[in-house]
Amino acid sequence: MVQTRTDTFAALRSCFAAGLAALIEVPVPRGATPSVFIDLVEEVRDVLGASSLGTWQDASEDLDHAAGYLTDALTSPDSDQRALVARARTHLRDAIATAS
Repeated sequence: MVQTRTDTFAALRSCFAAGLAALIEVPVPRGATPSVFIDLVEEVRDVLGASSLGTWQDASEDLDHAAGYLTDALTSPDSDQRALVARARTHLRDAIATAS
């Protein structure tokens, strides 16, 4: 169960960490734990949300939703985790596309 969550978050990190970090021009965090990835999502959310650009604020909202789903996925039963991660993945993709 824990290994599945770790693998899932590693896959998300692999897909999205570089894009998220590039949005706010920070290095990709080195830690591979789920909480490090969620911290990155929240950091980018906060920076984009503080902007006066409407598209960045929209992206910040998507990242807020993604962070919530990811946090819930950490503590959810395995049967719920797939749906939560899928929702988070959609919001991550939308946020990067909107802010880019």
